[in-house]
Amino acid sequence: MSLIIENFKPEFERAIENLKNELSTLRVGRANPLMVENILVEAYASKMPVKQLASVVVPEARTLLIQPWDKTVIKEIEKAIIKANIGINPVNEGQQLRLTIPALTEESRKELTKSVGEKVERTRITIRQIRDKTKDEIAKQEKNKEITEDDKYELQKKLDEVVKDYNEKVKQMGESKEEEIMTL
Repeated sequence: MSLIIENFKPEFERAIENLKNELSTLRVGRANPLMVENILVEAYASKMPVKQLASVVVPEARTLLIQPWDKTVIKEIEKAIIKANIGINPVNEGQQLRLTIPALTEESRKELTKSVGEKVERTRITIRQIRDKTKDEIAKQEKNKEITEDDKYELQKKLDEVVKDYNEKVKQMGESKEEEIMTL
């Protein structure tokens, strides 16, 4: 019976995972390889993420080093990072690119927290859409006499609890990221 809800759980998990990935790419004054490793680079006649072309390391708290395995693509990686407009200009040192993350100003912190709020809200909307799809499936099964009316109400109650748990996770992730932004 609660198999209906279980079938939709992977979608809820994907929404949470997507939020986690989006929040990890935000620049919070601290170097994080996730900020650049998925930027697409035009290399070898196709688009490839930085992580497939180079190693990205954090030698210091506010510095990223990108060391291409093939030094001939360093210019393309540099262009892609500039084009990605992440607010960091790479310095080409010949064999590697150095990215120094500037300290956040009060204004940029507020912009980032606003961005976090937008990402959190988008995830909440996604969760509501998944909830609605699940409710439709429950109603359809009741209409087709696969479950009873009591089962329908019981499932909807369980679904509301699941959605409440996921919304709480989303809220905590957002608050945690906002706190991280404001305390640096």
